[in-house]
Amino acid sequence: MTETIFALATPPGRGAIAVIRVSGPGSADALGALGVRSIAPRQAALRTLRHAGRILDQALVLRFTAPNSYTGEDSAELHLHGGRAVIEGVVDALSALGLRPAEPGEFTRRAFENGQMDLAQAEAVADLIDSETAAQASQALGQLGGTLSQAYAGFRRDLLTALALVEAEIDFADEDIPDQLARAAGPILDRLARDLNVALSDADRGQRVREGYRIVLIGETNAGKSTLFNALVAREAAIVTPIAGTTRDVLDAELVIGGFAVTLSDTAGLRESDDPIEAEGIRRARMRAKDADLRIWVRAPGDDGGAAAEFIRPTDLVILSKGDLGRATPPEDMMAIATSTSEGTGLAEVRAWIERRISEDLSGADFPAVTRERHRRRLTEALGSVEAARFALSTAPEMAGDDLRRAAEALGRVTGAIGVEDILGEVFATFCIGK
Repeated sequence: MTETIFALATPPGRGAIAVIRVSGPGSADALGALGVRSIAPRQAALRTLRHAGRILDQALVLRFTAPNSYTGEDSAELHLHGGRAVIEGVVDALSALGLRPAEPGEFTRRAFENGQMDLAQAEAVADLIDSETAAQASQALGQLGGTLSQAYAGFRRDLLTALALVEAEIDFADEDIPDQLARAAGPILDRLARDLNVALSDADRGQRVREGYRIVLIGETNAGKSTLFNALVAREAAIVTPIAGTTRDVLDAELVIGGFAVTLSDTAGLRESDDPIEAEGIRRARMRAKDADLRIWVRAPGDDGGAAAEFIRPTDLVILSKGDLGRATPPEDMMAIATSTSEGTGLAEVRAWIERRISEDLSGADFPAVTRERHRRRLTEALGSVEAARFALSTAPEMAGDDLRRAAEALGRVTGAIGVEDILGEVFATFCIGK
């Protein structure tokens, strides 16, 4: 029999309100044992909670009956006063009544197991809780609403249509059916392969919205990277001195730009160095530059070349710093903005350009954003199997059928349609307790 679980669903600590959630077949009995009876489902009621002869709290109580609840089970919510003594008293009472504290993500896992949502929607719940920007919340809400699941379901429908054609030719070869029926699956698979390629080509976008867009400042020593870094984060985050090589490690700052989460990194100046500490900082700067979504090359007057050039793409940004001391030569065919932090010029233009670039990179696409590496792996598996099936159609339809089944299985694992036991732990381990 399923155990009845409970958890504090609001952050621990002092607050006006604390919410304890209960879910499982013993929910109604637990409420009755606390002195709460005769509450209509889905209607809030003010009740006095009692246990072992003492009053625990005056609480707002809500009761939900299966399957019309978040978990799909009988459940309840106790809206308590937020004092620690009140919370501990109710938690102790629920434990004494035989209820078990919930594991992280257990409420949402039960919702999945009871058919209230699929795995992609369950992941969206975690993303929504963790969201810190408007873009993260919007993406999570879209996924929770089923946009990603519907896209994968469409892919699977196409696969099953193609598989039905292939299986019909194999299983009913002696019947009166059209010749070369399996080949009719070719156009379906061609279209599906194109759609999967589009989804994979855009796979970084959703992860960048979730995890943060990565901007790295690179350039020679004393180019003004740390000064620009401080200006962009609006605080004295990096040490600035006239001494070359002051910055010796990667310094990160978390920002919100245009509604998107951004990680801005200041790095060591790129040059040859015999100092082992500075050399390690330069190595880290190079590694961070390789992984950046956007590199900003900071060039002071006289820095007309340098090691930073090897990392720059035409779509990156060049900052011509220290404009009050002269002007560096901008590289051809690249966007360059002249700045002077001492005079306060060019910084507004830099911020506006960065905001436009992030918006262009992370906004808008026909396919809902792929938000996790797990999804990317399954899409890649499905695409490989679809391409193999397309190749086998004309020569070995029975092999094409096996490939199509593997593709359908890969897509089904994203939403939990099939074969999910081995990935449930991975999905729900990152959830907070109470969700």
